[in-house]
Amino acid sequence: MLELISALVDPGVLLQQGGGGMSTEAAAALASGLAAIGVGLAGVGTGNAQRGIGAAAVGAYSEGSISLGIAIFLTVIPETVIIIGFVAFFLAG
Repeated sequence: MLELISALVDPGVLLQQGGGGMSTEAAAALASGLAAIGVGLAGVGTGNAQRGIGAAAVGAYSEGSISLGIAIFLTVIPETVIIIGFVAFFLAG
């Protein structure tokens, strides 16, 4: 079980240990695929968070309880999640 977990974290580990039967190209493709899935899931989570935050920020701005700058700032905060996901994707690929 530990070998399977290490293979998902770093596919090159099984190759270095002489097991797995996976080529270096296949291991790199697996790592890129897992990173792409991570970025996709981060994008879904960001969109889900922005849906509620954006609606609340526009409502509060239209009532005059917050300024436009604060509304935009609150809407931009979830974008940092997808930016971190893109950084992880480019580091893995």
